[in-house]
Amino acid sequence: MGYRVVVAGATGNVGREILNILAERLFPIDDIAALASRKSLGTDCSFGDKTLKTQDLETFDFFGWDIALFAVGSEATQKYARIAAKSGCVVIDNSSLFRNDPRVPLIVPEVNPDAILNYKETNIIANPNCSTAQLVVVLKPLHDRAKIKRVVVSTYQSVSGSGKAAMDELWDQTKGIFVYGEEVKPQEYPKQIAFNVIPQIDKFMDDGQTKEEWKMVVETKKILDKNIKLTATCVRVPVFVGHAESVNVEFDDFVDDDEVRTILREAPGVLVIDKREPGGYTTPIECVGDYATFVSRIRQDTTIENGINLWCVSDNLRKGAALNAVQIAELLGRRCLKKDN
Repeated sequence: MGYRVVVAGATGNVGREILNILAERLFPIDDIAALASRKSLGTDCSFGDKTLKTQDLETFDFFGWDIALFAVGSEATQKYARIAAKSGCVVIDNSSLFRNDPRVPLIVPEVNPDAILNYKETNIIANPNCSTAQLVVVLKPLHDRAKIKRVVVSTYQSVSGSGKAAMDELWDQTKGIFVYGEEVKPQEYPKQIAFNVIPQIDKFMDDGQTKEEWKMVVETKKILDKNIKLTATCVRVPVFVGHAESVNVEFDDFVDDDEVRTILREAPGVLVIDKREPGGYTTPIECVGDYATFVSRIRQDTTIENGINLWCVSDNLRKGAALNAVQIAELLGRRCLKKDN
């Protein structure tokens, strides 16, 4: 037997990717429903070799459904996720709404799979921020070997992390400047994104960091280890899909770069591409459509006693969102919702 699965937000970037990945990974499904807002009602969505018509999220009855994967943003999640959860349907949520709720497990399956056992208090499981997900997949096996004291990370995040309108803005600005020689004023971002980088993702907080940077700190602590010190600078770059991160890790004990390379080659969800030659590393465009988090540029940081520098890239619509949500659903099925075949 399979599961009855709901995908809420099926017409968005992440929702469509969830449907693709459920089909690719042959997730055991007996019945599937694609939900969207009323303005997108009846839109066609692909699921493997099938075409699904979207149903109305507002009126959908979640009773009798097993799993709901939510990709609708915090406002709609606030309204409908608890309805689904109270109906007995386990919600796996991609928004930031529940990530810091101590009753809700925040899960990256390669890192903290046992946390899924705590889902029953709310019937909700949170998916972490896209930049956090790829980071902790890399940090976990290193932390198991030599306890991590501090992490300094700078992110280079693609516009797809802001949604379809932001991707359209990058395209329109690039076309306007390059083809027509015309300026296209920013709508989604505070400054022009085409041929530029913007050192702000999400809103500024009172201490000067942005909310995206704050998310990386608190989520890494919740998922991996509350004692890790982390500081982040998050930057939006003119790339359509794929997030990159420059990561500096300080350990309690010495680990050389060869051992780090070996550890990460054996780590689940990680693929090491690290040749010390031109092009011997992975860039965002090369990770699009892939499940892995790619690690390159592994080297000692000689300015501190036990330091390593590395570069990691991942498809933010996959590992940063849709893939991780589906992996949580797979974990939930194996550990908590077992059905007889």
